[in-house]
Amino acid sequence: MTDTSVDTALDTALDATIHVTGRTTDKATGNAFERARLDYVPQQSAAQTAPQAAAQASARRNGGIIPMSLRRVHFLMPGGVDDPSVPSGGNAYDRRVCLDLPGFGWQVERHAVPGDWPRPDAAARGALARTLRELPDGSAVMLDGLVACGVPEIVVPEAQRLRMAVLVHLPLGDETGLDPALAADLDARERTVLRAVPAVIGTSDWAVRRLVSHHGLAPDRVHVAAPGADIAPLASGTDGVSRLLCVAAVTPRKGQHRLVEALAAVSDLPWSCALVGGLTHDPEYVTRLRHLIREHGLQDRLELTGPKAGADLDATYAAADLMVLTSYAETYGMAVTEALARGIPVLATDVGGLPEAVGRAPDGGVPGILVPPENPSAIALELRGWFGEADVRRRLKAAARGRRAALGGWASTAQSLATVLRRLPAEPRRAA
Repeated sequence: MTDTSVDTALDTALDATIHVTGRTTDKATGNAFERARLDYVPQQSAAQTAPQAAAQASARRNGGIIPMSLRRVHFLMPGGVDDPSVPSGGNAYDRRVCLDLPGFGWQVERHAVPGDWPRPDAAARGALARTLRELPDGSAVMLDGLVACGVPEIVVPEAQRLRMAVLVHLPLGDETGLDPALAADLDARERTVLRAVPAVIGTSDWAVRRLVSHHGLAPDRVHVAAPGADIAPLASGTDGVSRLLCVAAVTPRKGQHRLVEALAAVSDLPWSCALVGGLTHDPEYVTRLRHLIREHGLQDRLELTGPKAGADLDATYAAADLMVLTSYAETYGMAVTEALARGIPVLATDVGGLPEAVGRAPDGGVPGILVPPENPSAIALELRGWFGEADVRRRLKAAARGRRAALGGWASTAQSLATVLRRLPAEPRRAA
């Protein structure tokens, strides 16, 4: 039986209709239907407020329950959160929970603070200080850790009068390629901030454990709100084997150079690979990566596409047979669940929260292959197994479709955040 016929049989068995978090996504309508449903807002009367409209739109995703009234949370996030040229999992997470929190009783007032976070210049520091200073005493405030954790001298004094929760997408010191002295400084700054606020939020169980142990935080103050995933149409792939896809900003932490080295070691196999992600985060690394690709003679098989979104990104996923991610550090790995939401198996490094993102299908099947970090040879070996063993491919594809059906939605993420916000103390936290 060919890979294509196996896919067709699995489609029939597992994808007639997928039910996730109380909603049904029909395969025939796919992303267009889901986007139309999520974006649809009926015409409002002049008296109806924007928060009420947002609550109604979110309630359609969350079982139809519309809160009678909305509490307000001020969400401080990086200034580039909406910039399509610099996509990131953290930005996508921040944008999405703003849409879904009203369905759980929280009106979100966004404050996008421009700056080169977590090491801002004087102008960015001043803008953040003004934003916090202008919030009323006792306000509920959620801060993206990229903005908050590098500037304790600004955030900690305001924690005396504001009810703060800090959302940590990645511990600052875990960024790959930092000078050790800088990493230590950022680590100490982050610890000061996180110890000063009443609630800290991580994006995986692994991240919560790391924050508690590394920064010495009280476990009852650190909470998990894992990213959700929107079920998408099953990827048709190419021939079921050879089209590889890596969706990640091109940076040292994402480790694309290890993938290039692994692919060079299996250049005899008929693969092609797209590296989809921002190219402006670290131009020096991008230049080195392009040189490495030329050095191995892979220019015609390995493409750096830059960032993609919307229909272009959907089409890229649809053509993929295997997702590959060779990161040095991840607190979760949203690109992994985006691939699994389309039934695409995953080959990823065994770091941080990536095993959680890969997860298991309801029958216990594992929809991906985890390899040790710092080992391009292990990646190459698994790629040879992927190409050479049809049974391995069938097992991984079946598990990916099972995992797809069991993925949690963004409503669960918003509900977790809403629970944290509701439990913020009535009075701001006083410094010890």
